Amino acid sequence: MMHRSLLAACLIGLGLTAPAAAADACDTLAAKVIRVTGASLAGRTGAYAVFRAQDAERMSLDCRNPARITLASLDREPGRAYFALVGLAARALTGADAAHAEVLALNLHQDSLLADAPRRGGTGPALMQCETGRRTDALAGDLTVCRVVPVKRVGGLSHRRRAG
Repeated sequence: MMHRSLLAACLIGLGLTAPAAAADACDTLAAKVIRVTGASLAGRTGAYAVFRAQDAERMSLDCRNPARITLASLDREPGRAYFALVGLAARALTGADAAHAEVLALNLHQDSLLADAPRRGGTGPALMQCETGRRTDALAGDLTVCRVVPVKRVGGLSHRRRAG
């Protein structure tokens, strides 16, 4: 009987600490995003944080696995500062080189404009997708959207294939 009570207490304790640990990890990541990008926290609910950033209409962090940052602009062709912010967000989330991520975002954006379709690419530990045009989802009204996620690694190796 005592063994069952101890087991139940442990299970309850684990249930209470797992969400707290996830919240702490998300708080830590949100603080890093703020520190690296200069954005300010506009709100936080569960695993989702929204930021105010001068160079993006919308900027959000979803801490669920895999964590991702979404940046949106009302402009079909946003200014260079938007892409610099995407680079900084990639650095905050994945540790990617901000300058390389900025150039990748610019290139993906241009490719998306030409193809009229989303474009994906990666730099170091960051994968990115940028798209342009009208939207019908929660980001309706935003004409440019870039998302950054970390590269999934298994045993220290990336899942990406190399040409050749």
